[in-house]
Amino acid sequence: MPSRAVVKRKRNDMNIKRTLKKKRIWVPVAIIVLLVVVRIALPYVVKNYVNRVLADIPGYYGKVQDIDIALIRGAYVIEGLALNRVDAESTVPFLDFEKTDISIEWGALFKGHIVSEIEMTEPKFYYVFEDQQQVEQNPDYDDWTKALTDLVPIDINNLKIINGKAAFLQLNAEPNIDLHFSEINLSANNLRNVVQKSLNLPSEIKATAVSIGGGNVSLSGKMDLVKKIPDMDISFKLEQANATAMNDFTKHYAKLDFDSGSFNLYSEVAIANGFLTGYVKPILKDAKLIGEDDGFLSVLWEGFVGFFKFILKNKSKNTLATNVPIEGDLNNVKGKVWPTIFNTVRNGWVKAFENQVDGKVDFEDAVKGSEEIE
Repeated sequence: MPSRAVVKRKRNDMNIKRTLKKKRIWVPVAIIVLLVVVRIALPYVVKNYVNRVLADIPGYYGKVQDIDIALIRGAYVIEGLALNRVDAESTVPFLDFEKTDISIEWGALFKGHIVSEIEMTEPKFYYVFEDQQQVEQNPDYDDWTKALTDLVPIDINNLKIINGKAAFLQLNAEPNIDLHFSEINLSANNLRNVVQKSLNLPSEIKATAVSIGGGNVSLSGKMDLVKKIPDMDISFKLEQANATAMNDFTKHYAKLDFDSGSFNLYSEVAIANGFLTGYVKPILKDAKLIGEDDGFLSVLWEGFVGFFKFILKNKSKNTLATNVPIEGDLNNVKGKVWPTIFNTVRNGWVKAFENQVDGKVDFEDAVKGSEEIE
C-alpha cells in the first residue's frame, strides 16, 4: 500500500497535468481572442490616425468615412476621403477620393525592397480658381501633399488610377467655367526603381482620359522620380474635342465663341536636372466663330478675330494652328514668341501641321540644355 507521500505526489502530478492541459487549451484561445479584438479595433485606430493627419494640415480640413483592413494582403482601404480648404468660398471638395487601396507590393520583397502600391478608384481633384487665389495669398497654408504621403507608411512604387476626374472650375465667371478631364485611367510603374534598369528614366507612365467636348486624351512617357527634381520625357495628345464645349472659357477670356469646329492639342516635354524643353501644338479645324444671336459689339469683335483667322487659316485643310516652343529652367519656363508667330504663318501659307506628336523632343535635348546653363 503506497505511502501518503506517494499518494500526495501523484495527486500533485495530476493537478499539474490538468493545469498544463487547461493552459494548452486556454492560451491559444486567449491569443485568438486577442487577435480578434485587435482585428476589430484596428480599423477604428487607423481611421482615427488618418483623421488626425487630415485635421492637422494648416488651412485645410478633411475626413474619411471608413477604413477596411486586409491583413493577409498587408493592405488597408480608405473609403470616402475628402479634403477642402477651411476658408474656401465654395463647398466643392478640393480632393474627393472614393476608394484608395494601399498595400505592400509583395513582388518587390523578393528584390529586397519594401515598397507599396496604390490603386485609386474614382478619385476626383477639383481646382477651384477662387479658392486657389486665397491659398496663394495666405502663407499659413501648408503643403497638403506631404500630409497625404504620411498616410502611406512606405515608399510608393506602383500607382494605378481607375475612372478618375480632374477639373478646373471658375465659379465667379458668368456662366461658370468647367474645364475637366473625366474617365482618367492611369498606371505608373517602378517609381522607386525597384526593377533596376540602366536607363536614365526607369519608370513608365501611361494614361488615357476624355476631355471636355468629348476629346480623346492619351499620355505616355518615362520618368525618374527618385531624384529630388524628377526627370521625365512625356508626350501628350488631345484629339477631336468639340470646340463649342470651350465657349464658356473663350467668351469669358477672349469675348468670342465657336459655332462649330474641333480642337486638337499635341505636346512633348522633356525635363533633365531642372531644365525643361518641349513644345505645345494646338490645331483648330473647321472652326466657325460668329453666332446668330450675338450683339453688335460681340459680332464686331468676333468678325475682327475671324478676319485674322481667315488670313492665317490653311485653306486646303481648313486648320488654324501653330507650334509653341517652350524652354527654360523650371522656375522660369517661357514660350518663344517669334517662332510661335512664324509657325502660325507657316501653317497657313506654307505647310499645314499634321495631327500627330512630332517626335522631335527627347530626354537628351533636356540634358544638353541643362549642361549649357551650367
